Amino acid sequence: MKVVYFFVAFLALVSSIAFAYDPSPLQDFCVATNEINGAVFVNGKFCKNPKLVKAEDFFKHVDPGNTSNKLGSKVTPVAVTEIPGLNTLGISLARIDFAPKGLNPPHTHPRGSEILIVLEGTLYVGFVASNQNNNTLFTKVLNKGDVFVFPVGLIHFQLNVGTGNAIAIAGLSSQNPGVITIANALFGSTPFISSEVLTKAFQVDNSVIDYLEKQFWYDNN
Repeated sequence: MKVVYFFVAFLALVSSIAFAYDPSPLQDFCVATNEINGAVFVNGKFCKNPKLVKAEDFFKHVDPGNTSNKLGSKVTPVAVTEIPGLNTLGISLARIDFAPKGLNPPHTHPRGSEILIVLEGTLYVGFVASNQNNNTLFTKVLNKGDVFVFPVGLIHFQLNVGTGNAIAIAGLSSQNPGVITIANALFGSTPFISSEVLTKAFQVDNSVIDYLEKQFWYDNN
């Protein structure tokens, strides 16, 4: 009987690992397409006929992002929506441009870990651990060539603390990692979260919540 229990536990462990991230492809590629006639549906997208696949399906040029906004930053994602050839490959990236003092505000990626490399400038970056790890804050000042990792699902941020512009590239462990910007989610949801919930959660009076909900929560993705 102990052998049976061990076998069941082993299968559960293997299954949890196998489905923790994007599924591994069982073919060379599965280029996403909106043409569904005769296409196969894989991992949320239909696959293009491999005989019709071309190099452009795996290519995209990324221009510098426009940082003339309230945050002073711009995230340019390169995920499966931007490059159809990323479908089933389990990776994506983003270019992040920062004006002086520009901020990529606290956010999470629910479906992917992130590794960041600074190409230009100086960034103050960090992430916050979960409740079980006492919400410990891990921070570092990064310069050109430095790399930092943000674990999947944890709140993290990047702030330009240099005197000039900054550029970073983020690699993510999902073709569609998703993003939840904390301020937008709490104070810019549709419809609004009940003031009774937010006033009690943040231990502030209703006027503070009203003020925050009236702000324009810019989405820099």
